[in-house]
Amino acid sequence: MTNPKALKEEVKIALKYFPVLKDVPIEFKFKKNIKRSTMQAQPKFIKILSPRHKREYIIFIKKKFQLADINTAIEDLPKDVLIGWLGHELGHIMDYERMSNWKLIWFGLKYLTSNTAIIDAERAADEFAVKHGMHEYILKTKNFILNHADISEGYKKRIKKYYLSPEEIMDMVAT
Repeated sequence: MTNPKALKEEVKIALKYFPVLKDVPIEFKFKKNIKRSTMQAQPKFIKILSPRHKREYIIFIKKKFQLADINTAIEDLPKDVLIGWLGHELGHIMDYERMSNWKLIWFGLKYLTSNTAIIDAERAADEFAVKHGMHEYILKTKNFILNHADISEGYKKRIKKYYLSPEEIMDMVAT
């Protein structure tokens, strides 16, 4: 596994919650711009038709995060928030790992064309992270976004629309 040195510790902590991914090749890579997201997990295109046990994944991480009128280096965000974000992305990989190749391709097409598919995918990733014991990190990430005065209302609205709410996460933990 490769990862940006600036987030090495956060990646290491997040991965500890997903021991089943220990032998799954995952690359963590900074990317200048990711539309509408801070991080993005996906299978490596060249391996999409490989047998499931030979798949490789990449998690793109936006280099800068918009706080008010300032682009903040992602590594300057709170450590626990970053761990939660990484945990969510690892939740996507858990979801992908259970899909056949054709189901994964179909999933990708639906994700690009359907709000319902986006909601299902983002909520599933949150659920995987919570079920793997990352609820405190996921909650810190959600609360950071939803309660931070310098994060745009548009971004907050997107989080509320597509992802589990802090209340839903607490309900999952309580049951």
